[in-house]
Amino acid sequence: MHTYVPILCAAMLAGAAAFAAEPARQKVILDTDMVEGFDDGVAMLLLANSPAIDLIGVTTVAGNTWAQEGVAYALRQLEVQGRPVPVFEGALRPLRPGRQDMLDAERALCGMGHDSWVGCFGTEEPDSWQAVYRERYGEEPSSQPDDRHAVEFIIDAVRANPHQVTIAAVGPCTNLALALRQAPDIAPLIKRVVYMGGSFFKPGNVTPAAEFNWWFDPEAARIAVRAPIPEQIVFGLDVCEKLTLKAADFHTLLDVVDKPYADLLRTTFLGGNFLGDPDHTFFIWDVLVAAMLLDESLITEEVTHPIDINDSFGLSYGQSLAYPGHGPAGSKPARIVLTIDEERFWAIVLDPASWKR
Repeated sequence: MHTYVPILCAAMLAGAAAFAAEPARQKVILDTDMVEGFDDGVAMLLLANSPAIDLIGVTTVAGNTWAQEGVAYALRQLEVQGRPVPVFEGALRPLRPGRQDMLDAERALCGMGHDSWVGCFGTEEPDSWQAVYRERYGEEPSSQPDDRHAVEFIIDAVRANPHQVTIAAVGPCTNLALALRQAPDIAPLIKRVVYMGGSFFKPGNVTPAAEFNWWFDPEAARIAVRAPIPEQIVFGLDVCEKLTLKAADFHTLLDVVDKPYADLLRTTFLGGNFLGDPDHTFFIWDVLVAAMLLDESLITEEVTHPIDINDSFGLSYGQSLAYPGHGPAGSKPARIVLTIDEERFWAIVLDPASWKR
């Protein structure tokens, strides 16, 4: 008589089963020396737009930019894309005192690699993120960063979500190192850390020995990679310098993203280079990490070795080291990515669905 009852129950059970079968979204903290567009900004927005990712926070750190600049750039790009992800200002300087003051002497001692970039060390530190925002965008921000320091947030998030949080460390490791120093109990509670940093089987870029992110704060990088974190994956120059962004790719992205973000991309330093020189190319380091978090099958070649960082001030300061046999006492194994599926990578980055959540 009441045939609708079993039908309704069956529908409810089917819906519950479908809900239960839906994979949990991966919780990610993006720890970044944020810039506009490529490469940190695009990495952030790929993660923020993916239905498979729960981007629970963006933490800024000094590196390519000052941490205050990173806050302003992150907020603006999230505003433009309509993604309400919390942003946290982090460490303003690397762990070694007076690092910026010693830069000329360090360059004379260690030499220079194929890239003369020194990141925020080459610019004056801004008064605040608000000052950066107003100067760059000519208006008041429509959002605010969280009041907590980035280090406090990392500790709180990991403790609240044990074995669930992936940290995408695509800048210097200062925030992560400070969190591990302050709360060493979080190391085994982190699901994994995926780094953009280091150069194991080829020369560095900013010095003959060192890659920029880990050169900027070698002491922090060493604390991080030696921590008892369950899994560590490293995207170093070994893979990052195999893939370049070309003008055609950049223009395709402009057509794929929403107009407000496309307009912002055109005004960036890289946008000006591509618009003025059709033969310009650019490495896209951090976007590889974001794309891998969306699809780990991107990795086609990797090795696992104990790794370490040279934090002794001298010729090889900041050098990343991999040991095919046994590493030094305290070193931990890491997956070192060597090659990715380039076609699959571009299919992710330039897919309109990646930007239309």
